[in-house]
Amino acid sequence: MFVVTVTYTAPLEDVDEWRPAHGEWLKGLIARRLFLVVGRQVPLVGGIYLTADMPAEELAQILATDPYALNSVATHSVVEFTPLLVADGLESLKS
Repeated sequence: MFVVTVTYTAPLEDVDEWRPAHGEWLKGLIARRLFLVVGRQVPLVGGIYLTADMPAEELAQILATDPYALNSVATHSVVEFTPLLVADGLESLKS
């Protein structure tokens, strides 16, 4: 499982141009349950994704298709982790 931090590398006006395409991209990944949780950082300097368990190479391929990355307005930082303790109802997240 991975936590992905998105960091904007361009002014928000430039990021906003790609926000609709990025949102559709995220919705597709959530529908496929490849991304489990997505949200904006506070303050708005980027976002955070919690992904399903997958090979690192697959995640890298997915992130390369992000409209933000394709249009050079954001970068991704990836941290892999193994869930050990989870809240009731989230047991399926444990490896």
